[in-house]
Amino acid sequence: MDDRPRHRPQVGTLSLVATPIGNLEDITLRALRVLRECDVILAEDTRRTWQLLRAHEINTDRDGEARREVERLDDHVARHKAERLVSRMRDERAWMALVTDAGTPMVSDPGALLVRAAIEAGVVVECVPGPSAALSALLVSGLAADGFRFVGFLPREGSDRTSALATLARDPLPTVLYESPSRTHDTLEDLARACGGDRRAAVARELTKLHEEVLRGTLAELAERTREGLLGEVTIVVDGGTASAQDNSEDSVDRALDTAMAAGMKPSAAAREVAKALGLDRAAVYARAIERSRQG
Repeated sequence: MDDRPRHRPQVGTLSLVATPIGNLEDITLRALRVLRECDVILAEDTRRTWQLLRAHEINTDRDGEARREVERLDDHVARHKAERLVSRMRDERAWMALVTDAGTPMVSDPGALLVRAAIEAGVVVECVPGPSAALSALLVSGLAADGFRFVGFLPREGSDRTSALATLARDPLPTVLYESPSRTHDTLEDLARACGGDRRAAVARELTKLHEEVLRGTLAELAERTREGLLGEVTIVVDGGTASAQDNSEDSVDRALDTAMAAGMKPSAAAREVAKALGLDRAAVYARAIERSRQG
């Protein structure tokens, strides 16, 4: 049990506060206390944060108007505000709480720049843990193991995407990633090419919300089931590769090359990126790429 005194910190403090990913009841007592007592709430989107604050009657008067300072802090604004905010925490001993639209700050969300600046300035940085879409999706996927890898959003295109897919395909641990609903089908097709269509996976949509849905199956099956598109926030969990999927077999090279060339890369560029990602001889991979392009 937490027996620390319930009063404001005596030094400048930045609290990283996790907020609900959907259901507004999913917030800790400690998070509510911090949001009530801090000097400033730094929010990725102040409109979304005010919905949460009003739902829990925090920082509002009887008419629902603001009584506490709430500032916008997305990645763009952070570059201009970080120095001023850190100075205020350090010099005025201000207590600030950082929240995102949903879930845990800095997990594919803004805040890293401010946190680094605060640490360098000697400000106390603390975590107020809570909901996370990545962990929630992993738990309901049925693929949780002794560990996992979180990658956020995959690169949208080019060699960075090819390399990321090749690395994911060879990882023995489950991988959790975020994706927009409009791109989920295309990403599942890319994953099926990179990992093999029979790799197990899950697509979690609208977690903790009224229309929560979890699709489970192979990557090939999920790509087909999402062909017509999805609505809402999406998190994908891909099972780890087996020992055979982790070696530099011809099949794994072929899958990586197919993924790269399906994305529009020429055989020479695809071979360069696949060889780099898998640690193979570029000339050998290029020869295989030429063969694959002729077969296609």
